[in-house]
Amino acid sequence: MGLAVGLRATVRHVVTEADTAIEAGSGDVPVLATPRMLALAEAACVAALESHLDAGMTSVGTAVALEHRRASPVGTELEVEAELTDLAGRKLVFGFIVRHRPPAGGPEDEDLVAGAGTVERIVVDRAEFLARAAAR
Repeated sequence: MGLAVGLRATVRHVVTEADTAIEAGSGDVPVLATPRMLALAEAACVAALESHLDAGMTSVGTAVALEHRRASPVGTELEVEAELTDLAGRKLVFGFIVRHRPPAGGPEDEDLVAGAGTVERIVVDRAEFLARAAAR
């Protein structure tokens, strides 16, 4: 494995109707659902690991902490950055931040942070993990 603290990746996404709290069942407003924000953060973590895990290995989520700070209406362009901040054996801890991408001609000093938090993942052998899951 070529894992090291500092690995990072960025995922970009435009909020659609399918991403809203209404669609996720987590609320009744047409803005980015908190579960979708988490899914985007995890996608950034997975992207950071993409070419750094040995063949047959993958990572699975085990814990999260997320602060959803700002509403993101349909059409909002998001940038989600994840960085590996702690590595202890198979345990990986990522810090992530979700930002609104500034609109063209928009104010540069506006606070664009929509959310932030941490994601903990564990590196596992994919085949063994799936075999254990199927046996349950």
